[in-house]
Amino acid sequence: MYVGMGKKVANEEVDKLSESLNGLFTNVSTMIKGELQGTNNLLELLEKMNTRVAEEYKGLGDVASGLRIFVEQLKEKNGNFDEYVQQIEAMELQLTEFEAVVSVLDKHVSFLESKVHSAYQQSPS
Repeated sequence: MYVGMGKKVANEEVDKLSESLNGLFTNVSTMIKGELQGTNNLLELLEKMNTRVAEEYKGLGDVASGLRIFVEQLKEKNGNFDEYVQQIEAMELQLTEFEAVVSVLDKHVSFLESKVHSAYQQSPS
């Protein structure tokens, strides 16, 4: 009976050891699953952040493209204005020359008026 009892105790020890090892493996497996789930969550978050940043940069790219078109339109308008600016400058030059001619004519008219006025005063009435 003693030998049978020893086997029973040994079997119980083996069963306890087996249960302990099984519990250890279960706990290690649960821990690894938790770590993998945490890593998976971080990767999903990173993917969402990358998608959001890509959307922001796409929006900025659209804005930059719109600004480029706007600048090109301004350059085109500026080119059209250059022609008008040249015409205005030519007109200003002509106006300056015309003012000089008018000034000379004004001096001549004043001179003639003074001659006529002095001639009128000298003539007997």
